[in-house]
Amino acid sequence: MRKIELSYRITEALRTADTATAPALPSPTAMLRNPMMDVLHAVRERGSISAAARQLGFSYRHVWGQLKQWEAELGQELIVWERGQAAQLSPFGERLLMAERLAQARLGPQMESLRAELERAFALAFEPDAQTLGAEVLTLYASHDHALNALQDMAASRGMDGPGVFLDIRFCGSVDAIRALNEGRCVLAGFHTQPFADAASLSARTYRPLLKPGTHKIIGFARRAQGLMVAPDNPLKLHDMADVARLQARFVNRAKGTGTRLLLDELMAQAGLDPIDITGFDTVESSHAAVAHAVASGQADVGLGTEYAARTQGLGFVPLTDERYLLVCLKAALETPGVQRLLALLSSPTWQSTLNALPGYTSDHSGEVAAMKRLLPWWKA
Repeated sequence: MRKIELSYRITEALRTADTATAPALPSPTAMLRNPMMDVLHAVRERGSISAAARQLGFSYRHVWGQLKQWEAELGQELIVWERGQAAQLSPFGERLLMAERLAQARLGPQMESLRAELERAFALAFEPDAQTLGAEVLTLYASHDHALNALQDMAASRGMDGPGVFLDIRFCGSVDAIRALNEGRCVLAGFHTQPFADAASLSARTYRPLLKPGTHKIIGFARRAQGLMVAPDNPLKLHDMADVARLQARFVNRAKGTGTRLLLDELMAQAGLDPIDITGFDTVESSHAAVAHAVASGQADVGLGTEYAARTQGLGFVPLTDERYLLVCLKAALETPGVQRLLALLSSPTWQSTLNALPGYTSDHSGEVAAMKRLLPWWKA
């Protein structure tokens, strides 16, 4: 088995805001970069070594030399190329790139948490003034959500009045996130649920015992689209879970304890389906991105996930429901400076504009502290 060594580099602070003017990157969704994978991706995308070199900002000679060096180290051919023909990845090169993309998709939430922790640590070195040192740290256990990453970047920036807020996000399932809050491991939790579910729904029966009106406060965050992630142009013409079952489409699932698995269980119950009716029901991936990758790579025909994840992978998307993504805060922490700064940011036009620009997201009571029955219609006190 080959060993893996990890590394990181320090870049400009405003990564998200600078993307419009930054140089094109060969693998825009990769959070942990590798020079060999960058080259393979560029060759696959551009169809020639010279075009790949230009995209990466290197000379042809440099990229050619690197490819030969890597082939010697790995003992296998990476590129199939003949003069006058387009360069292609070898079967081994394709497998390498596919494995790397799958690992990135599966480990995305953990890598995002690691990146945030490194950024928070280095902030003390780059900005050791009172404002930075006074920044609040809020630990948030949450179901994985791309908008949270955007919020994390904006909250830590110096564009806010006074010190920023560092969101220490630990991604897990929705149910596990609220349990972490109840066990005192965090002051905020993030979960998602259908806004139109009734009091007898599985969502209501799952979340209601975990939420305590005297202890918790609900904070609006976002509304996002969930649906079927399918191949471009939806070749199997899948429109709902009944189609998935009827056509025996290869499905990829999420783990128990996640909000998306809970949503799937509700959709299947509404359609009168059992797990045995779904081909691949027991095939589980750890994130929306990993499910999208499984569909994009041809390992599955369909999966349930967010529109954002589908669009990022160039997939088709069949919307099935809108859901609210909500934050739960300890009532005792609501008036603390960190939470108050976060609420101010969530309510700001800057954040709501950023949120509305994300595919599949819209602002929905963002930053509003509300009664449970207001944002959870199935809630019955």
